[in-house]
Amino acid sequence: MLSAKEVLSKDRVGKKVEVRGWIYRTRSSGGIVFAVLRDATGIVQVTIKKGNVPEDQFAAATKAGIESSVIIAGEVAEDKRAPGGYEIRASKFLVVGDSEAFPITEYQSTELLLDLRHLWIRSREQTAISRIKASLLRGAREWYHENDYVEVTPPIITGVAPEGSTTLFQVKYYDRIVYLSQSAQFYLESLIYSLERVWALTPSFRAEKSRTPRHLSEYWHMEMEAAWVDNEGNMKVQEELVTAMVRNALKECPDEFKLLKRDIRSLKKIEPPFERMSYDEAMEYLQKKGHEISWGSDLGAVEERTLTIDREIPLFVVNYPKELKPFYMKENPDDPRTYKNSDLLAPEGFGEIIGGSERETDNALIMERLKEKCEDTKSYEWYLDLRKYGSVPHSGFGLGMERIVTWVCKLDHIRDATPYPRTVARVYP
Repeated sequence: MLSAKEVLSKDRVGKKVEVRGWIYRTRSSGGIVFAVLRDATGIVQVTIKKGNVPEDQFAAATKAGIESSVIIAGEVAEDKRAPGGYEIRASKFLVVGDSEAFPITEYQSTELLLDLRHLWIRSREQTAISRIKASLLRGAREWYHENDYVEVTPPIITGVAPEGSTTLFQVKYYDRIVYLSQSAQFYLESLIYSLERVWALTPSFRAEKSRTPRHLSEYWHMEMEAAWVDNEGNMKVQEELVTAMVRNALKECPDEFKLLKRDIRSLKKIEPPFERMSYDEAMEYLQKKGHEISWGSDLGAVEERTLTIDREIPLFVVNYPKELKPFYMKENPDDPRTYKNSDLLAPEGFGEIIGGSERETDNALIMERLKEKCEDTKSYEWYLDLRKYGSVPHSGFGLGMERIVTWVCKLDHIRDATPYPRTVARVYP
């Protein structure tokens, strides 16, 4: 049994093959049926002529609709009119599973495609995105392994809030209330004292009522923590990791990028070092571009787009004001108003894909910040313990997988970077 991709070769011409998959397109003309078969690897054209297959099989071919599952045997022939330049001239056509009239046709609304997401994920575009996403993840895993990081498995049920309690999803846990994790950071920090370099890929949940093309309520979060690493070293890890991910996708998925019509010339330019721009410099740049913004303002999608729209390489914005970021970040000694942190912004206008920082090691400062935010310090006692017993300088970051996929695939909306998007308005299917 061959895949569709394996059939598309001059070496197969004149040879008998057998394939299986689903009907992607079909039409009949008199005594011949033209069908395009789809499988996980691509598409291949099949011609079924009356007299070349048993009569009942030809009748089945004329009736088989889009998405019917089939097994087909025949001889490969070259045909420049066919997708990929080759076709199978069938000698056997077996329908495994009939399909009713498929509810998705060429032009459909976004809402209908979301309602029928369980069927729309069969589309070639969605398949290509999933393959690129898997390749990006594989590139990350290989980079972590080669650099002595240990993959760990932190919980997603938690009693503390790394990113602020206002965006937590509450869950009833036996006789008490707990939360779905916003970040595995605290648990990863606890593991650096034994493993030194750790990373994890977990779902994260943010109860933000954001209706933008770059926000999801549930997303896949790749996070890293490393002992003996300062903020500059943290940024070096990020630029090496992102470069490895992009290079792996370019190597493994040329056909997928072509199908998505993604111009990969800019992606081929991705390599360290990435430019660094201070928050102060970002404010000046944005003001010159006409943004009504001042020191202390956060950078939203519009501002990040302005900073990156004309760039082809990711950009670090460093040293944000303390009031814009969480309590656990290290104070910047060169400007105590700010933290030793960074956001990595994807080029071409896509904006933030990673947030990271050096972590604060002074418990007194952490306690002071928690009290300023009216947080219950008792819930953080175990986290504060980490600083009591052999604390070391350390840093980490969180990478949003769907955001990096949105950039790499050049998607219009982040919802297409995951099979089943969860947003403020959608939890079905």
